[in-house]
Amino acid sequence: MIRLGIDVGGTNTDGVILNSENKVLGSSKTATTKDIFTGIQKTIKTLLEESNINADEIKVATLGTTHCTNAIVERKALNKVGIVRICLPSGSTVPPLLGWPDDLVEKLEAETALVHGGYEFNGTPISQLDFAELKQVAEQFRGKVDSIAISGVFSPVLGDQEKEVAAFLEKELPGTPISLSSEIGTIGLIERENATILNAALMSTISHVTKGFERALNDEGINASIYLGQNDGTLMTNSFAQKYPIFTIACGPTNSIRGAAHLSQEPNAIVVDIGGTTTDIGVLSNSFPRQTSLAVEVGGVRTNYRMPDIYSIGFGGGTRVYLQGDSWKIGPESVGYQLTEKALVFGGDELTTTDVAIGAGYMEIENTDVSQVADIPCDKIYPDFVTMVENAIDRMKTSAEDLPVVLVGGGAALMPQSLKGASRVIRPDHASVANAIGAALGDISGTVERIYTLENRSHQEILEEAKAEAIQTAIEAGANPNKIDIIQLEDFPLAYLPGNAILVRVKAAGPLLI
Repeated sequence: MIRLGIDVGGTNTDGVILNSENKVLGSSKTATTKDIFTGIQKTIKTLLEESNINADEIKVATLGTTHCTNAIVERKALNKVGIVRICLPSGSTVPPLLGWPDDLVEKLEAETALVHGGYEFNGTPISQLDFAELKQVAEQFRGKVDSIAISGVFSPVLGDQEKEVAAFLEKELPGTPISLSSEIGTIGLIERENATILNAALMSTISHVTKGFERALNDEGINASIYLGQNDGTLMTNSFAQKYPIFTIACGPTNSIRGAAHLSQEPNAIVVDIGGTTTDIGVLSNSFPRQTSLAVEVGGVRTNYRMPDIYSIGFGGGTRVYLQGDSWKIGPESVGYQLTEKALVFGGDELTTTDVAIGAGYMEIENTDVSQVADIPCDKIYPDFVTMVENAIDRMKTSAEDLPVVLVGGGAALMPQSLKGASRVIRPDHASVANAIGAALGDISGTVERIYTLENRSHQEILEEAKAEAIQTAIEAGANPNKIDIIQLEDFPLAYLPGNAILVRVKAAGPLLI
C-alpha cells in the first residue's frame, strides 16, 4: 500500500510518499502559497515525478493542516453558531462566551439559549428536558445559524440529554451540523462548552479544506482514501473530521513528533521541530506525543479538550535578527516563506537566523553569498540561538535526567552537534519532512475521558467499559478492528466529589482499515 502524506505549515508545504513498509520513496518541500492548494498541488506533482510512482498506486492520502487554527486566530470563515446550554435552573451565572475576545464573538454572531436539564456528577438529572422550550430554541435559530453547539452540565458523565436535544434539533433544523460537548471535552462546563462552540464554528472551514484537497488529488489522477491528522498524533477519516474539525488544531507539531519517533526509532525522547517561523518542542512517550493536563487557550479562548503538550518559541530559519540598542534581538518576527527572497545571503535586505548560522560556520546552503554577512558578529549572536533552544528543552523535562533529543524540521541544521540536557542529539534521515511522514503513517485512535462512580460496579468493570468505548470510537474513526491496542489507561480517584468516583482516561489505537 502506497501512502501520500502532506503537511501544510505557515512557511513550507511538505510531502512524502511511503511504501508498504513505511520507507520514504520521495519527499518534497515547497513554499506554502497564499491560496494553500497551489502549494499542495505543486508538492504532489514533485513527489510523483521524484518517486516514479503511478498516481493510481496511491491508496491513502493524508493531510496535516493549519487551516482550522488559522481560521480561529485570523477570525476568518467561521460559522454563525447557535449555542444551547442544558443547565436550568442552575448553571446560568456565567453566560456562554464570557471572557472570549470581542472580535471573535463578533464574528460568530452567536444565538444563545439556556434550557432546562443537566446532571449531577453521579448522573442524577438536575431537571428534565422541556421540549416546548426546545421548540422555541429551534425557532430562535432558524435562518440565523450555520451550526449548533450543545453543552450539558456533567454531560461527560451521562450524555443522554445532549443526544436528545440534538435529535430534536436535527428534525426541526435539518442539515444543520451539530456538535456535542460530551464528545469533545472533559469535565469543566465552561471550558468544554468553549471547545464545542469552536468546533461548531469550524464546520465550513474543514469542509472547504477537504474539498480542496480532494480537488488537488483528483487533478493529479489520485483516487485515494482521505485522512486528516489529529492533534494526538493519529489520523481520522474524512467523515470523522467533518464532525470534529477542532481535533486538527495543533496537528502540525504532533505530526512532527510522530515522524521523529518513526525516523529515530526512539520511543521516549524530546523532539525539537525547527520550522521557518517557530520551534515546537514536544515529548515522545511510548512513541506518541505527551498530552497536556492543563486547560489550553485556542485563539484567546480557554478550552479543556485533549491537546498535545507543546512549548513553542519564536525561533526558526526565517526569524529576524536585529540590533536593539547595544544588543542583538532574536525574533519573534519571521520572513517565513519569503526566506529565499529576503535573507541577506540570498541577496535580500533582512538579517535572519539562517544568515547568522551560515556566517558563524554552522550551516551551509548552496547558492548563498556568505560575504553579505561578513560585517555582522555572527559568532557572538549564534550562541544565543542555542541557549534559547536549550532553555526550551529544559522547560519540557519532568526530571533533571538527560534525554535523547531528536532534531527535525527544515531549520534543524541551525543547531550544533550537541546540546545541554541532551544525552545525545539525533538527526535522522528525512528529518526536514518529519511532519509529512508523521501525517502519512499515523494510526487511528479513539479516546475516552470520563468520570465513573463505583457505587454499584467494580473497578474492573468500569475499566473494561471505558476500554470498549475507546476501541469502538477508534473503529468508527477508521481503525482496523482486529489490530487495535490500548496504548493509554489511567484512572484517578476524585476525593473532591462525594461518593466513590474516579476519572478514567483510555486511548486505543490501531492501523488503518484498508
